[in-house]
Amino acid sequence: MSIKGKKIFLGLCIVVPFLIYCVYYYSNMISNAPFRFTDFQSVVFRYGEPNHMDNQYDSKTGIFQYVTKTNEIERDTVRMTKDDLLYLHRKAQELGFWNLDDDMTGPKSKVNPETETPRFYLEMNYKDKSKKVTMDADFAGNEKMRNAGKSMIDEVNRILAAAQSRSKVK
Repeated sequence: MSIKGKKIFLGLCIVVPFLIYCVYYYSNMISNAPFRFTDFQSVVFRYGEPNHMDNQYDSKTGIFQYVTKTNEIERDTVRMTKDDLLYLHRKAQELGFWNLDDDMTGPKSKVNPETETPRFYLEMNYKDKSKKVTMDADFAGNEKMRNAGKSMIDEVNRILAAAQSRSKVK
């Protein structure tokens, strides 16, 4: 057998099975991904003091309840577009929202125990699964997890504000 024939034989025996395995492995990973946008159903977002989180939004119903500066509870109907929900889904993937702890709360502040720190609750619901994260604003845990959680909450808040301003214009 010539050297060229040996190289072709080696390539067929090693490279081709490796490529077939890669295609098989990654196609299964992508098709069985636990959180796919096609299965996405709704976002639930609540925030406020830990004992009573009066500010809340549910994208399934579109009801947004919030406390005004005069401590009155207002209700509004705010609909997020499919693009808004797709953006939040992709942002959750980018920030690693699925890897966050479900409970990112801590004990009351020792510096000022009579004040309540804001608490945030974010839930992303899919067809078969959902991810729920509860987080205090002053969470003292892992810095990367805290930053990812805060970034995700900021993005949901920003998209919600944009959707609310769009609904007021109509």
